[in-house]
Amino acid sequence: MTRLNRRGLIAGAAFSAAALAALTVPGTVQAQEAVEWRMQALWDAGTTPFEYEKKFVERVSELTDGKFDIKLFSAGQLVPANQAFDAVRAGAFEMMKTFDGYEAGKIPAFAFTSTVPFGFPDSDQYEAWFYELGGLDLAREAYAKAGLFYIAPSVYGEEPIHSTVKMETIADMADKKGRFVGLASAVMAEMDVAVTPMATGEVYTALEKGLIDFADRGDLTANYEAGLAEVAKFIILPGVHQPTTATSYVANQAAYEALPEAYKAALAVAAREVSGALRQHILVQNVEILEKYQEKGVEVIYLDPADVAANRLKAVEAWKKATKGDDLATRVLNSQVDFMTALGLL
Repeated sequence: MTRLNRRGLIAGAAFSAAALAALTVPGTVQAQEAVEWRMQALWDAGTTPFEYEKKFVERVSELTDGKFDIKLFSAGQLVPANQAFDAVRAGAFEMMKTFDGYEAGKIPAFAFTSTVPFGFPDSDQYEAWFYELGGLDLAREAYAKAGLFYIAPSVYGEEPIHSTVKMETIADMADKKGRFVGLASAVMAEMDVAVTPMATGEVYTALEKGLIDFADRGDLTANYEAGLAEVAKFIILPGVHQPTTATSYVANQAAYEALPEAYKAALAVAAREVSGALRQHILVQNVEILEKYQEKGVEVIYLDPADVAANRLKAVEAWKKATKGDDLATRVLNSQVDFMTALGLL
């Protein structure tokens, strides 16, 4: 592990130095013309992640002396969220923040560039896969098939499980009704959960009425703001269905290629800076919000790491099925499995 960490630090420093060099060559930015883009976020205005998208566009502007201006729009403000992929591809606007898993039905590799159920338990491990082990290039290869350019991920931690019943082991989840979507649906089904997919907005009512016993919905803060402390008196951590999360900055391919190199570097630098900043903010925020849940009578249950590790082996079969035999998805998964094995997770 020491060797891997040292190499990561050196490579990360090289990345930053190379990217910043593109921005600090005398006259590089000053000589460029002004560019204006529009970007639709994944989040609603007023949410913590949306505030960090503001920081992203502000940082891009700062790095280009105000000449690269990205107008930020909240989720659904330009087009309905489920239409953003096609809208950016068609050039209706230049950029979006998205969750790759939404399009995994079309491009199987996206099942693994968004989150891996029972996969990397630490955000730094997942981010290292992107930046140190070719994950970024694989994500770009997947998006290129759709005429889009994958700029960079925002990588942060788990989403919790909220439950109306006490569950202290993964085996306790068997035969209970759980709301999960995407690859998590397939993996949790392997754990004998009676999976019930449903829209995020339906989770509160479904828990309240007993239509489901437990659910994935969003991060701890978003779920608290949605009132889940009122209808689910147990939180199970870690959120094994989504132990780490990657959302993505994605641009129209032609628009990206038309950018000056300094502007491309600005996007890369700002994206990586904001990824780290958001992740650190969430770490602090989670401590504070868990106290608020407990004040409302919610019990926080922590799964035994040995239990999680044992069930990770069961999840592997579901991961393999999710590739659907697709060559790129298989290469993505194999790369991740190799890294998990090197880390001692498998």
